[in-house]
Amino acid sequence: CLIMAMVVVVGTLIFGDYGANAQCSEMPPIDLIFQCERFVKISGPKIPPSPECCSVIKKVEVPCICKLVTPEIEKIISMDKVVYVAKTCGVPVQPGMKCG
Repeated sequence: CLIMAMVVVVGTLIFGDYGANAQCSEMPPIDLIFQCERFVKISGPKIPPSPECCSVIKKVEVPCICKLVTPEIEKIISMDKVVYVAKTCGVPVQPGMKCG
């Protein structure tokens, strides 16, 4: 359950060069969990993401998974940290985006 939550949420607010009507081709890679989990968990301090995490984040197709974020997932993952990680990795986050 935590793994699926990580897959969905880490990519949730992170935008690459995808249009609003992007086709959903796949879920984010499992590498997303292993490389980025420690940077977006609610517990712990806000720390800069690793280069490996940034590399994975830049490949995520976010518009497709944004609608899957639930209040339960938001209890596990800090959305503030997700935005921080995205911006730190140089991935633009659309202002005012609503997920979940």
